Formats: sequence, structure tokens, C-alpha cells
Amino acid sequence: MPPSPAFFRSIYSEIEEVGWEHLVKLEEDLTSLSFRILDKKGHVHMLDIELFQDYPKSAPCISADVPYICELQWSTKSRLKDVVQHFREQLEKLQEFWSTMGEIDQGLAVVDKKQLSRATTCCQISLGNNSYLMLSINSHSPKSLPECRFFGPDSAVDSFRRKWIKNQREWATDKSVPENLANVLETTLPGPSFVSKDDPQVDCGICYAIYLPVDSELGVISGSAPDYTCDNPNCCKAFHSLCVRDWLRSITTTRQSFDVLFGNCPYCSEPVAVKVNSSHWTTK
Repeated sequence: MPPSPAFFRSIYSEIEEVGWEHLVKLEEDLTSLSFRILDKKGHVHMLDIELFQDYPKSAPCISADVPYICELQWSTKSRLKDVVQHFREQLEKLQEFWSTMGEIDQGLAVVDKKQLSRATTCCQISLGNNSYLMLSINSHSPKSLPECRFFGPDSAVDSFRRKWIKNQREWATDKSVPENLANVLETTLPGPSFVSKDDPQVDCGICYAIYLPVDSELGVISGSAPDYTCDNPNCCKAFHSLCVRDWLRSITTTRQSFDVLFGNCPYCSEPVAVKVNSSHWTTK
């Protein structure tokens, strides 16, 4: 049974409260929609919402690229703006976790970092000599002692295991993960390895799609893949230049001079610039 006209009017009204500029996807029956949400650091997050036919009697189902979804407090008087506000509050709580993951990414030799996402709580660290550490960070308490598993030849990892067991009580919550690991393992750990820009990335870091829509209005860039990779070797995120332009236009900190928009990479905050009417963008 298709949704009633009253359902359509209600959903349109609730989208208006959130802001149409944040809407990136809407199914014809209005039961599935996605919002693009910026956190306080200007990073982009996609919030996917599924609505049931008896909405708002039944709470919506929400999903996002985050390590966990907080329980949604819901009543028949709740609205989509309450879902978005709930998600914004969760993003604020997760800032310390993402900051910790950023310290790991920038301070240690993370393996396959392009396969990691904002929901990832585990990462594999190279210790050298074909030895690796699987690090699991508690997203609720990222500064606390993480779970660690060592992999590699026994001759290489046995020493690390013994030092971990002996020194893990020295883990200090006021120090970064790289500092703590170096202290507990009593060694200088390899730094981040260079990530080649030629390595493939499956999707755009803003719209999360591999290809732009096939649309005559997009001209030569219709159906194109991400055409730029961030110059920061600790980021290397790929984007569609069109998505970068639209994203820069959506935030208040963007500056414009003549036909150029100036802002920051949504992932690492590296300065970027894109021409308003061009399919190419550059770092500055």
C-alpha cells in the first residue's frame, strides 16, 4: 500500500525543518533518505534514514559510517530534525576517537590505510621485520589501553609480546597511542609509510560513489570517476572535483576570490581551491 498524501506532506515538512541543502538522496515513496551532515571540524558524514509505513509511530532506522549508533530516544512527537540533532551529538562524542585514530594514522606505519573508514576501530600496524600489530581502539574510551595482537615470525614478535605483558600498566591516558606504544614496547616504531597516489580508491570521499551520475547537464564529467587525490600523504583521499565544489559552497568558512573557492580538505584540512566553473581543483 503506497504512503498516504498526509505522509508525503509530513515528510516534506520535516525535511524543510532539517534543510533541503543537507538532503542528498530521497526515494520516490519518501521511505528512504540521506542527509549530508558536517561535524564541528567540517568533516562530512552521511546519515541514512529508513522510514516505516507507520512513521512516526515507529522509530526510523538510521545508519552511518560511524563505529556505533547511539540508541535513539523516540516518541510519536519526534521528527527528522530530532534524528539529525541526535546524530550531531553523537558526532561530537566521537571527535576524541577520530582524533586518536588520526594520531595513529599520522604517527605509525598503518597497513592498507585506504581500506579504513570512519567506522573502523581496528588497524594493522607494521613493526618491521615482517612483524605486525593489530590494534583495536575502544571508540567509547579511545585513550584507554587498546587490545593488541601481534603477528609474524615468533623470533620477531615474542619480544614484543613479553614487553606488552610486562609494561602495559604503564599505558598513560594523557599520551598519544604512538607515544604509549613506543614506551610499552621499549622501541622506536616505524613512521607512516608513503602512500602512492596511483593506488586505486573505490569511491569519492564526499559522495561515497565511484562514478558521478550519467547526466547530460554534467557535460564532459558525466559518469566520471574521482579526478583528484589530496596531496597530503597522510590523507590521500580521492574526490570528484564537482563534489568538492558543492561541498565548499555548503560551508560558511569557504572564501571566494573571483572564480575560485578556497577551503580545506574535508578529511585532513589541507588547504584546497577549486574554480567555480571548472572540473579541476588544486591544493594551495
